[in-house]
Amino acid sequence: MNWKNVTALLLIAGVAQAELRGKTIEYKEGKTTLEGYVVYDDAIQGKRPGVIVVPDWMGMSPFARDRAEELAKLGYIALAADIYGKNVRPKDAGEAMALVKIYKSDRKLMRARAQAALDTLLAQPQTNPARVAAIGYCFGGTTVLELARSGAPLAGVVSFHGGLDTPNPEDAKNIKGRVLALHGADDPYVPPVQVEAFEKEMTDAKVDWQLVKYSGAVHAFAVPSAGNDNSKGAAYNERAARRSWQAMKDFFNEIFK
Repeated sequence: MNWKNVTALLLIAGVAQAELRGKTIEYKEGKTTLEGYVVYDDAIQGKRPGVIVVPDWMGMSPFARDRAEELAKLGYIALAADIYGKNVRPKDAGEAMALVKIYKSDRKLMRARAQAALDTLLAQPQTNPARVAAIGYCFGGTTVLELARSGAPLAGVVSFHGGLDTPNPEDAKNIKGRVLALHGADDPYVPPVQVEAFEKEMTDAKVDWQLVKYSGAVHAFAVPSAGNDNSKGAAYNERAARRSWQAMKDFFNEIFK
């Protein structure tokens, strides 16, 4: 028996079976302690692009961590970001709405919380600081767009059924990377007038932007727990979820090539 060959095969098997490395991580924004989740594939050597994942209005959740892990499987290091603060986890839609109102009425605070997540991701030894992006769902989509408008050094941002409005459209001139907005064509919470304003804002600022509309999709189309009743205004749509994830992957392949 050739033990050198056996050893080589065992080493190859060990690499193939490499697991994702995920951990809860605490970080600060001012005096507020935040608690996110960072994950990467340890089979990949050296630095790799990083992606922030900003959750929907329910904050840090299994869905947010799952999205981060899916990104890690694609070769990125991902940080599921905490916007609300450690142990601030809404129990229902009512509590979530109350929290969202705080940040939507204070975009400076929203940007600061997102920036804290970006700083934390950039500090990870696996992150290539020149190749970083952010994605967000619903409230998280609004947040990553605001982070881009702040002038953060992002190669790109992706909004999944996020709010597209902003009180400071002139800040779009600060956007350094590209923008991809993935939108449910029947979303009652992000009506056509808001979409049109967003398109004008991006165009006026000469941003490299794309907006993709998915027919038959309403708000939260990428979130399985949203149910399947479009009449409620928010519902999961498997087709739109699948297509939007692919659109994100194509977008990343372009901005990170």
